[in-house]
Amino acid sequence: MSEPRIVDATEQHIDGIAAIYTHAVENSIATFDLVPPPPWHWHQLLQGARENPGHYVLVALDPEDDVLGYAYSARYMERRGYDTTVVTSVYVAENAQGKGIGTALYRELFRRLDESELRLAVAGIAEPNPASTALHRAFGFERVGTFNGVGVKFGKPIDVTWYQRPLAGAR
Repeated sequence: MSEPRIVDATEQHIDGIAAIYTHAVENSIATFDLVPPPPWHWHQLLQGARENPGHYVLVALDPEDDVLGYAYSARYMERRGYDTTVVTSVYVAENAQGKGIGTALYRELFRRLDESELRLAVAGIAEPNPASTALHRAFGFERVGTFNGVGVKFGKPIDVTWYQRPLAGAR
């Protein structure tokens, strides 16, 4: 597979993003959502990216402009003192996994984040997820700690390990 085209997500990409996330909701522990969010959720995510410096929603597109995956950076917590920290996440369509899509998305996301005035990126990974752990470590994330059994999905408790990565604005 050739390198995907990475662009800012727009409303035309919402159906593709939602389909990828719905699959994750229904088939994996990558998210603790138990039902897919409504369409307004995705519009709100895009609006937040337009209004907040350092917040991005990126999509990876194939030559036919189908969404292969998406990555985003968003508000970590509502309290204003956390405004220099973002939470990051990446999701890849099942048929595109293992083909470098997540790497391409994170490469562009962290290029942009490192050019911003933000100080820190954080990410939580539901365990086990060796592919996500490897991706985050490859982009300089360091393990902070694990919340044991913090979430329940498919009838079993799931641990979440948190990682952090200083951004260029902190250096």
